[in-house]
Amino acid sequence: MPVGAPTPEPAAPPVPAAPRPRRRAGRTVALIAVAAVLGIVGGTAVGYGVQAQREPTALPALNQPGLAYPAKPLPKGQEPAPLTDAEDRARKTDGDLRKLLVPRPSGAREAESEPADGWFDVGTYAAGFTNQSWMLEFLQENRVRRIAGRSWDSGENRSTTVRLVQFGPSDMVGAVDHAQSQRSYMGEKKHAGNEGEPLKGSGNGRYYLYPVKKKAGYLDSYRARAVFQRGDVMVEISIYDTKKIDKNDIRTLAEKQLERL
Repeated sequence: MPVGAPTPEPAAPPVPAAPRPRRRAGRTVALIAVAAVLGIVGGTAVGYGVQAQREPTALPALNQPGLAYPAKPLPKGQEPAPLTDAEDRARKTDGDLRKLLVPRPSGAREAESEPADGWFDVGTYAAGFTNQSWMLEFLQENRVRRIAGRSWDSGENRSTTVRLVQFGPSDMVGAVDHAQSQRSYMGEKKHAGNEGEPLKGSGNGRYYLYPVKKKAGYLDSYRARAVFQRGDVMVEISIYDTKKIDKNDIRTLAEKQLERL
């Protein structure tokens, strides 16, 4: 550069272009969502409008005689025979339950404490158990239907009681639970103290002999008991005596009652 020449000014640095603003993604998503909602609402409105303009479709008739079987009544004399008592046990137990009670033996005397008509109300039946309130609640919760019973005295000091507790209508669960609850404590020492013996033909029944109870100034006390269930009926039989009770006495009586059910 020649002496005395003016010094050139440095060139200004280039100014960078302003960056383009970024598009807001949230706004795009919101627009898409609004469009989708409007599409659904619009489609629903159009659909309702189309449906409203159509003629209503008639509902099918509630009664459809074509489904009946047989299509025509059978000729007289060709109707199927009604079920027997063995095929339909409810036919027996739906009648007078007292008629299914085992009869009082010849020569036995009817117990004075027994209801004259043979029916027991729930409170009277529950009163025969140690925990009366629990038994009353159990029977009501399990829809007890009716209770029939028969008692008699024989010999010098023997007394016998038979109870039929029916649940229902046609409710086997209540009868099964009641029988099971009564058998569950029989093995305890303060009761029979043993598991008893199975009652043949019952499926779940058992009969028990209690140990003798002795108390000064009183006669010895013996007891035998049978508990089983048949259909919607739970059966409880007890024999009390001041002399030893043969196990065949309670077994035979329970088998007779089972046959009547």
